[in-house]
Amino acid sequence: MAVPKRKTTPSRRGMRRSHDALKVEAFHECPNCGELKRPHNLCNACGHYNGREIVAVEI
Repeated sequence: MAVPKRKTTPSRRGMRRSHDALKVEAFHECPNCGELKRPHNLCNACGHYNGREIVAVEI
């Protein structure tokens, strides 16, 4: 059975885990209504995507 020969130092452990952190989600302003929306997604406020109205949103 494989067993570590030496204890892993906190520095080396931290370097290994450096890519495990959660990323901050990106948001862009909708060109139609100005609300923040995820890129490449339909705007929940106005229903527009790529300059066209995809879903009719009732106000």
